[in-house]
Amino acid sequence: MKDEGKPLDLKKRTKDFALMVIRLYSALPKTTEAQVLGKQLLRSGTSVGAHYREAMRSRSNAEFISKVEGGLQELEETAYWLELLAEAKTVDSEILDEAIRESSELTAIFVTIAKKTKLRRTR
Repeated sequence: MKDEGKPLDLKKRTKDFALMVIRLYSALPKTTEAQVLGKQLLRSGTSVGAHYREAMRSRSNAEFISKVEGGLQELEETAYWLELLAEAKTVDSEILDEAIRESSELTAIFVTIAKKTKLRRTR
């Protein structure tokens, strides 16, 4: 979905999400469990924006959809690590709540983008 204005907004939003994940990782305790979960979170949470940027440079609708769906996979994985951190009470839930909320919102946006692009492709 390459509408004027929208890519830059989502480009910034996914980058802000990555920065949020980085700050969250930095705030985790130095216990082995927290660090293992945190590194998984760091990897998946910072990949979302990279997938989106790759999608914006795609050469076809199929490639665009593939990259957006790759971002969706990373968002799902990020949500999983956030849930584990919350349920293990590894870090203050207030810190996690914002990341969980943004992860859910980005997931909804990416799903909508993929669906609309697939619909356009079939027309």
